[in-house]
Amino acid sequence: MKRETMAVDNGAGWQLALTRFWDPDRLDRSRRPIVMVPGYAMNSFILSFHPSGPSMISYLVADGLEVWTTDLRAQGGSRRTGRRRLMHIGDPFGLGELALDDLPAMIARVRAETASTADGVDAVGCSLGATMLYAYLAHHTADHGLGSLLAIGGPLRWESVHPALRLAFSSPRLAGLLPFAGTRALARIALPVVKRTPGLLSLYMNAREIDLSNAAALVQTVEDPVPYINRQVAHWVRDRDLVVRGVNTTDALRGLDLDVLVVLANRDGIVPADAARSARSIIGPERVDVLEVGTDERWYAHADLFIGPRADEEVFEPMRTWLRGR
Repeated sequence: MKRETMAVDNGAGWQLALTRFWDPDRLDRSRRPIVMVPGYAMNSFILSFHPSGPSMISYLVADGLEVWTTDLRAQGGSRRTGRRRLMHIGDPFGLGELALDDLPAMIARVRAETASTADGVDAVGCSLGATMLYAYLAHHTADHGLGSLLAIGGPLRWESVHPALRLAFSSPRLAGLLPFAGTRALARIALPVVKRTPGLLSLYMNAREIDLSNAAALVQTVEDPVPYINRQVAHWVRDRDLVVRGVNTTDALRGLDLDVLVVLANRDGIVPADAARSARSIIGPERVDVLEVGTDERWYAHADLFIGPRADEEVFEPMRTWLRGR
């Protein structure tokens, strides 16, 4: 598998990191390229990493796909440019900037650079990355340029909220005031503890199942949360529907003409099943397929969808099959 990273100017003082993955010997140019959008407070590293098996990206590349990962502003290798490097507090950004400014710039660059001869792209949204794609679609219902969407552990409407998450975002004002820094260093310290006490992170991962021995690699995907986005998420959790730049995403996506696969974990404490499954009732059951992963004995939480020991069989393979059917 080869990789190539390029910088994309978003026109707002950021050079965004866009990375292409492909296998020259297997690439099928007749198939649409895949654009992957990572979740909140994470970057795209986790999509090309797995502690004990093939990563999501390597699995799809082996099937002949060209895969592109997007690191939007404040993610991964994306960097401020010029004077804006010093403008952190005075240069806030939120879901609107990520979904409606950064994402279109990335999709346009993929379409310009891809080796594929197919029209459009298929998108994979991970956690809040799926929500950003929902918001993008809400503003581009007729001209989105997507062939299909895979939403992995991504909420659309908060039909239910875990009590711990509701408490954390109970005050939008407070959520928007709390600064965050050093999250990656904190995760590096915490993971060895979690390995000895797996119940501590049960909302996020099944630590009894996931191989946490390579903590140094795992924490590379961690980013600091953005207070302004925390405030937006708090409003969204409280109101259930996400409103981005005046558009109610739930209302805008009713009857959307696009094939969607929703992948959810059966014991996800971050994005409960009802929140992820809401896309089916909103967009329509004739357009949205749902894959629920996990059993009572071998349950899945949020992170297990990406780095669980059987993710290749139970998540990546169904994704591959579904994409081929499109």
